[in-house]
Amino acid sequence: MILSLRSVLMYFLLAMLALGGSALRAQGIALDKELVVATKEAPPFAMKQPDGNWGGISIELWKRIADRAHLKFRLVETESVQDLLDGVAKGAFDAGVAAVTVTAARARNVDFTQPFYNTGLGIAVPLNESPWVSIGRALLSFGFFQAVGLLLCLAMAVGFLIWLLERRNTEHFGGGAKGLGSSFWWSTIAMTQAGAAANAPATLPGRIVATGWMIASVIAIAVFTAGITSTLTRRELQGAVHSFNDLRSVRVGAVANSPTSDYFTRQQLSFRGFPDAQSGLSALSRGQIDAFVHDKPLLAWIVRNDFSGSLRVVDTSFSSERYAIVLPKGSALRPMLDLAVLDQIESDRWQQTLFLALGNARSP
Repeated sequence: MILSLRSVLMYFLLAMLALGGSALRAQGIALDKELVVATKEAPPFAMKQPDGNWGGISIELWKRIADRAHLKFRLVETESVQDLLDGVAKGAFDAGVAAVTVTAARARNVDFTQPFYNTGLGIAVPLNESPWVSIGRALLSFGFFQAVGLLLCLAMAVGFLIWLLERRNTEHFGGGAKGLGSSFWWSTIAMTQAGAAANAPATLPGRIVATGWMIASVIAIAVFTAGITSTLTRRELQGAVHSFNDLRSVRVGAVANSPTSDYFTRQQLSFRGFPDAQSGLSALSRGQIDAFVHDKPLLAWIVRNDFSGSLRVVDTSFSSERYAIVLPKGSALRPMLDLAVLDQIESDRWQQTLFLALGNARSP
């Protein structure tokens, strides 16, 4: 009886494999065909070893999928992501596996599987910024000029009120433009608490306004000083850039003709284009730009391995990036790969792979 059950199970498994193979052949996939899979070096997702073999998060994912589906393949390196996409779109490659971001423009020419990794854009900045540079940026910032302009407007408003009250009773504030200028000057001096007693208003209404202004100006100057001090302290601790909004006031770099550059164009944010992340980070370390923006996991890997002594990655991210396997339009592999990708990224092994490569486990 036991042998009978085993025989039944064996025949059942053989039948399932035969049906699976027939289904793949019906979709136009030859099981014995060697698939040509394009890749582009993008550590830690696709890394070429010294012996010529490939490893990394994306490559390991593809190898596990291919092993379970009994797919034969060979990896072909391309010079750029665009070459990879063009080759897949033209049918020169059966698939593309690296750190390829899904975008609407790309999806018009190729198909993507279910995404296997969700991330965002990261910002790399110099590790230590000169305090004088921080002070200069703070004093030349829009917020600083805005605060100074507000204080001057308040001083002029009070000066105008003093002139209205004192122009007929006090010689110093009398007359037209001359008296008005004197009242503006006195109001500004009173705001700084220096020499306000000289040529002070003489009438009771004028002195009431002057007293209120001097008290209010003490508070205004204190708030202004606290704001500047806070800004300088934050820049000293966190640097000039610690969020996306700070990128509008510094020199920014990004890889040209990439999803990052497309995002900046949509946001109307000026930037300097570089051929690759390595050259952009080199320019950042030399002080030619103030920040470099790229896919955060790729950026963190390069900085940690090549620029740890001069650069750091800001602890924030923005936008949304999704990595997926690239396929030709209408590829018969897509249904099988969609399910296989979902099966892999829901496994504990996938989380362990992410943790070992990136130091943290993230799933789409």
